[in-house]
Amino acid sequence: MKNTNRRSFLTSLSASAVSASVVPSSIYCSGAFSESACHAADPAYRPKIAFLGTVDRRHSHAQHFLDRHLLGYTWNGGWQLPRIELASIFMDQIPEGDLSQDRIRRHKLNAYPTIEEALTLGGEKLAVDGVIIIGEHGDYPKNEKGQTRYPRYDWFKRIVKVFEDSGRSVPVFNDKHLSTRWDECVEMVADSRRLEFPFLAGSSLPVTRRMPDLDMPYNADLKESVCVAYGGIDSYDIHALETAQCMSERRQHGERGVRQVHALRDENFYRRISEDDCEVTRQLILSALSRSHNLPVKDGFTTAPLSMDWLQQELPKVTAYVIEHNDGLRTTMLLTGIRDFNYAGMLNDGEIVSCQMYLPMPGHGSTTADFFNPLVRHAETMMLEGEAPYPVDRTLLTSGMVIAGVESLHAGEKALATPHLNVAYQAPNESLYWRA
Repeated sequence: MKNTNRRSFLTSLSASAVSASVVPSSIYCSGAFSESACHAADPAYRPKIAFLGTVDRRHSHAQHFLDRHLLGYTWNGGWQLPRIELASIFMDQIPEGDLSQDRIRRHKLNAYPTIEEALTLGGEKLAVDGVIIIGEHGDYPKNEKGQTRYPRYDWFKRIVKVFEDSGRSVPVFNDKHLSTRWDECVEMVADSRRLEFPFLAGSSLPVTRRMPDLDMPYNADLKESVCVAYGGIDSYDIHALETAQCMSERRQHGERGVRQVHALRDENFYRRISEDDCEVTRQLILSALSRSHNLPVKDGFTTAPLSMDWLQQELPKVTAYVIEHNDGLRTTMLLTGIRDFNYAGMLNDGEIVSCQMYLPMPGHGSTTADFFNPLVRHAETMMLEGEAPYPVDRTLLTSGMVIAGVESLHAGEKALATPHLNVAYQAPNESLYWRA
């Protein structure tokens, strides 16, 4: 298949709205993209991927992804060998305890000193079939709001420049949220649509196993969603928000965007949640807590039945984002100290749908963090088939929620209007979490 030349490629591009649908694989094989998708019919073909990481140390995200892309992972009762080939690796930082150099030697990887060389394999034009960005962990500056400025956006723009200079583009996977600035998040998604390449991003929580194994019914008449989880802001909040969003987006008419985000801590949150309009929210918090395996205990069991009074006594230090969607849905994210991720949603007929998104962290119930397996698999599938399995719009919106939540805290826990989070999209009918 002949690649289009750079001039005709660039002149044919046009920006599309943030809420546009994902690019179908038929377009991916039409000439503007890597030839790898057109090899998908050959089961022996493994797309060549550039792996870009901030730091590879024990239990870093780069370690979890890199080892699975090199060795494989457990899947459906067996061992799945990698379906892609790591053609190049770029590792930004080499701290004490680094694992990347061992992996490079052991697997005879081609390491490059720059992102551009990793994408071109040391040449002048794009020479890989896909790009994986793991911009998490490492020593990077923080802004005045306490957000770590990981280089995801900067790296993405350098990748886009290689695509433009080469006259073609390939699928890109970005771990976790997109950036700490909304304009950068929007620009990343707009670039993917302008250059028409599949773009997948986000957390492992929407695709990990669930206990019990259930989903929000598609086109559900959903009234409210809650996620009770743990961790810090600009870190674990993205996981908790994606836990809720992967359920909420399945409601009638899909996602219509967010009009307000209000972040609250400790007594301010408990005061707000005691108000009359939060009766359903209180019910859902207790329902989500009932799915936890890590409730505070004394002498092996809780000190009292679950209640809001008990919760405030046992877990007085909390961070919450109360999110009002354009269609009237409310999502409440509550970060506590319970060490798992639990969802509850109420339908308009009063039925509650609740489960735990299973996150067995190394040192807390597991050794291998296999909740990364389905996310790794979805990234591989996109590289093979040339189509993102679910819309990047989900992570665009949750990235905006995180940014607004952090800004609300920075502004003294004031509610912030968010007309810019007018991100509308429709989730796929098939839910893609790990069932087997």
